[in-house]
Amino acid sequence: MSDYNLASCPLFLHLLLHEAEEILERAVSEVRTVDKGNYVVRQGDPIHYLYLLMEGLVRTEMVTKEGNVLEIEFIEPVRPLAPAFLVASENRFPVDVITTERSIFYVIPKSLWLKEMMSNETLLINFMKVTSNMTVFLSKKVQMMSIKSLKGKLSLYILENTTAQNDSFFLRRTQTQLADYFGVQRPSLARTLGEMIRDGWISLYKRELKVLDRSKLEELV
Repeated sequence: MSDYNLASCPLFLHLLLHEAEEILERAVSEVRTVDKGNYVVRQGDPIHYLYLLMEGLVRTEMVTKEGNVLEIEFIEPVRPLAPAFLVASENRFPVDVITTERSIFYVIPKSLWLKEMMSNETLLINFMKVTSNMTVFLSKKVQMMSIKSLKGKLSLYILENTTAQNDSFFLRRTQTQLADYFGVQRPSLARTLGEMIRDGWISLYKRELKVLDRSKLEELV
């Protein structure tokens, strides 16, 4: 199980490589491969296992009561899927998880994962940090949804992916995927990006976005 970059997984922070490998050797019950464009789990499915994305890329989306599809995030390896809900009273997947390329998962029964955490304080603390960070991420998502204008939503998204010192980042999403993420049509997104570029707030070359006037973005969020 050493073929993957376990050191990149936040669950194994401060653990030696052989310690992480031993945990997986004891706990993983299945290695599952899912081809591109297929569901890994569906929103509302009960959670009996911890899924670790080891290779590939997935997107998560939620269907609202009104029937609208809301994209939540992209997940890259090595990361767990919905870890906080593993131990929730209502332990069901809150989102659909769909592969955007062929992906490989380690599947760990809930009981075995809990056993490993109870016997390893570092693993337990890491799990708590991961779930806490997810709460922060979701609170930011709610903040974005509360912003009415698309330009404001884009400004928040850009600010969250940059700092005053590191003022550029690479867009992992295509414009179509970004439009889905913000819940708008692609032409609306392209028009708003064009306005922000013409106004001198940002520049966009290929898929590298650079902030030119951070104060203008901050005014909208």
